[in-house]
Amino acid sequence: MQRQASLWVAIALAWVATDARATAPTDPLGSPMWAAHARTLFGDDPVRFDPRVKVDFPMIAENQRAFPVAIDARAIAGVVRMVLLVDLNPIPVAIDYRPVHAAPYVATRIKLDQRTPVRGAVQLASGQWLVSGGWVDAAGGGCSAPPVSRVKGDWADHLGEIRGEAWPMPGGLARVRLNFRHPMDTGLVDNIATYHLEALSVKDAGGRTLGEMEIWAAVAEDPAITLMVEGGAGERVMVEARDTNGRDYRATLAAVRQSPMPGGR
Repeated sequence: MQRQASLWVAIALAWVATDARATAPTDPLGSPMWAAHARTLFGDDPVRFDPRVKVDFPMIAENQRAFPVAIDARAIAGVVRMVLLVDLNPIPVAIDYRPVHAAPYVATRIKLDQRTPVRGAVQLASGQWLVSGGWVDAAGGGCSAPPVSRVKGDWADHLGEIRGEAWPMPGGLARVRLNFRHPMDTGLVDNIATYHLEALSVKDAGGRTLGEMEIWAAVAEDPAITLMVEGGAGERVMVEARDTNGRDYRATLAAVRQSPMPGGR
């Protein structure tokens, strides 16, 4: 009997330990969706809030269809993954980026459906997640309004067009700015099915992956994405992307031959 009781105590302690690992820290932003998102995204991985994860955005959304956000974790060593999370959007994750041979920095524009916390979450090689962010005031409706190109009716004429530039930076990096013509349909507009870019990879001239990204429809129409990947002046960068209809997009950029950008931004 004593041995059986000890067994049940051990099992109970194991459940307590599992629950403790699965419990996310108290949210300083007080979001009603934090616990649910934390369980889905982080599982049993350790999580803590860390101000070294810089999440830059305007405090008020002047355009809820295209709201600029940048996640900068260059002050943190060992970052292997970066997630842009919008708590109260119907599509809460915008991008999931892995900076393989790149600085832990990503910037883009997203849709906002209402006032919401916007967060950056970065995962370290140890498995730990570091999170930061803040509230954004937004009028709403960014996810449920039809794209401008759908209203104009010219979206198919420019589908798949890519514009990009690359500039050398200090430390052997190149700042890559990409623009895609794509409606990024959320599926939340009547009679318009979900249709968006879903994957992006950036490689060097030898085919080595510098960074790769999963993309969701929470990213704004005609996505604009900025990365900082390994590469110097004159070096080529290969861009490959795919949308949810299986259409492939490819482009080649060369970092311009000029002095490195001051300040590393």
